[in-house]
Amino acid sequence: MVSADRVYKNFGALEVLKGVSLEVQRGEVACLIGPSGSGKSTFLRCVNHLEKVNAGRLLVDGDLIGYREKAGRLYELSPREAGRQRRDIGMVFQHFNLFPHRTVVDNIIEAPVLVAGESKESATDHAMELLDQVGLRAKAEAYPAQLSGGQQQRVAIARALAMKPKLMLFDEPTSALDPELVGDVLEVMRGLAADGMTMVVVTHEMGFAREVADQLVFMDGGVVVEKGDPRRILSDPQHERTQSFLSKLL
Repeated sequence: MVSADRVYKNFGALEVLKGVSLEVQRGEVACLIGPSGSGKSTFLRCVNHLEKVNAGRLLVDGDLIGYREKAGRLYELSPREAGRQRRDIGMVFQHFNLFPHRTVVDNIIEAPVLVAGESKESATDHAMELLDQVGLRAKAEAYPAQLSGGQQQRVAIARALAMKPKLMLFDEPTSALDPELVGDVLEVMRGLAADGMTMVVVTHEMGFAREVADQLVFMDGGVVVEKGDPRRILSDPQHERTQSFLSKLL
């Protein structure tokens, strides 16, 4: 589902990704861990072309993301074409980014109606199903300010699912939450994993990574230092840098 081949990303003179190669199979959950500034979130943003790569290739479901190739050269897609690719990729951020002046259900149906051309009735029916899935049907007519942080994040997940994506990206979805609210969000993500959704998750929740991930990827300094079975890496990391990082968390 995701194939990254020697991906580089610079911000001016700052090299953030230094040749990241990674594959995530369909239906797999990959968790990215590592210290702040290691490139995890930047990599995630490159996957749906919120950031442009400087070198290398990123493919989602076989499609080159953000570019088309012609005669061995890459040409950047137009914003409209890139937006069309992005429809298949749901993304959930640290902060919920819900429209404060719209109800929960209106937040969820906005993209299906305005972007995908779905009827409001059909989109609303699907939105209510998604609210059932995240345990918030009773909050359909509430406004974001009336919800807890954990509830807002579950609405954000429902909103991302409303476009029926083939891939879900999560950028530290629980890091802005009070500790007692984290469990409900992780439970929704466990359900998505059980349903076979392909997910790439930047997280510091090692228990979730151990339980749910098929692949654990430790990044540091813009490179993949170690990757493989989560239980093996968490219990017996091979690289000295991984050992040092995990010793501070576990």
